[in-house]
Amino acid sequence: MKRTFILTLLISLAVLTGCEDFLVEKPLLDQSSDLTLSTYGGLNNSVAGAYSPYASTTWYGSFFVLDAEMRAGNATIPTNTDFTSGRMTVAYDLSYNPTATSGLWGLAYYQISAVNNVIDNLDGKATGTVTQQDLDNLKAECLFIRALAHFDLVRLYATSYAKNSSAPGVPIILHTDKTAQQMPARNTVAEVYTQIIADLLEAESIIDPTYVRTGVTDPKATVTLPAIQALLSRVYLYSQQWQNAADYATKVITNPAFSLWTPAQLPNVWGREIAGNGGEVIFEVYSKKSNAYDAWWEGPSHMTNPKGYADCAAHPDLTNSYDAADVRGDLFRTDEDNVSGSLWTTKYIGKGDGDAVSTPDANNIVVLRLSEMYLNRAEAIINGAVVAGATALSDLNAITAQRGAPAYASAGSDVVFNERRKELAFEGHLWFDYARTNRASVRSDKPLAADDYKWLMPIPQRELDVNANLVQNDGY
Repeated sequence: MKRTFILTLLISLAVLTGCEDFLVEKPLLDQSSDLTLSTYGGLNNSVAGAYSPYASTTWYGSFFVLDAEMRAGNATIPTNTDFTSGRMTVAYDLSYNPTATSGLWGLAYYQISAVNNVIDNLDGKATGTVTQQDLDNLKAECLFIRALAHFDLVRLYATSYAKNSSAPGVPIILHTDKTAQQMPARNTVAEVYTQIIADLLEAESIIDPTYVRTGVTDPKATVTLPAIQALLSRVYLYSQQWQNAADYATKVITNPAFSLWTPAQLPNVWGREIAGNGGEVIFEVYSKKSNAYDAWWEGPSHMTNPKGYADCAAHPDLTNSYDAADVRGDLFRTDEDNVSGSLWTTKYIGKGDGDAVSTPDANNIVVLRLSEMYLNRAEAIINGAVVAGATALSDLNAITAQRGAPAYASAGSDVVFNERRKELAFEGHLWFDYARTNRASVRSDKPLAADDYKWLMPIPQRELDVNANLVQNDGY
């Protein structure tokens, strides 16, 4: 009997394992769960390996981020055909179909299955030099990873919380059952958000506040207490729990480990290893060419580089929105001879095997950073949250002061929305900001009404073919 693709992943790819430099090699998948998960070392390696899928082409490693920019209007396809390979056409045209959207669905549930296996096997492992806190730290990592996977799934494949929290979301998978056939139905959007928040709150409550995974190349690419709190702020923002969104943003803003990049720093932090980009980064995806999941030629460094595929150029609507003195307006470049008439973001210049500016290469992907926390808090305050010593206007101007941009005289929802677009451009936010605020897209070449079905990706057809409990999104 056929099983869903989710179930196949839960069974045949039940666990990821990895070395401490955990984004270098593809995790081993042929070890039995009993063997791999029987010791603390095996559990620890499994958690390390569970980060690897983030670097995939279908997730933060490329198209999850860049497609969101293309669909929303921060990006466009160059008119000069020398600078396009056709890889962004579907996103640009909003022409998704159920047979071509399985990438993130399968990969995210694959990752969820891995961390579920760890969570289900932690009991009784506190022996010898392994303390209960050691196990709690692993569980906290797993809960964060599971929460982020469900969060990205629900915001891609389901309607926004604000529009209809009772609408079908995505299946919540909390355990890996290798013996029973599962045909999970879609939980509601509200149920998915409730589970995401529950996972993150538990993670916050059990992780050592000083915990940083040891022996890794990039500690900012692993789960820490500030990463948990920053993601909670974002999730609360998406679910319109304004006071909680503001409170968790404040926890990060007041953490002395983080500071806004200065005007001098901002142009020089992209495409660098952690030593050069620390101040704002709370959580990022570490990428390296030798990582088997790395997007390589389809990574953001190639897709936004005129010496790569260059399919994802900056839209003039975005580049023209910056004030002349705003240093963010300098985060764009032309092709070498300026023959294309296009501009590309320099947020993915690549680490470079020599010349980091001109050589497309692996690139770390920032997922959570400090400026977003200021913007989250500003929006939450506008919607009724109260934070001692902070206003929406002061939070907005804290950012503009470090960007060389004029200070705002007043703060409102539209001001915050537009500032988010300018500050977080090409980081995968704009499409979801439109959707979660129930706005119509004002993309000049392909506007989209707020109630258009294309705000949701179609559920992969192969899932529907084998699971009668799943329902397709309207319009597909």
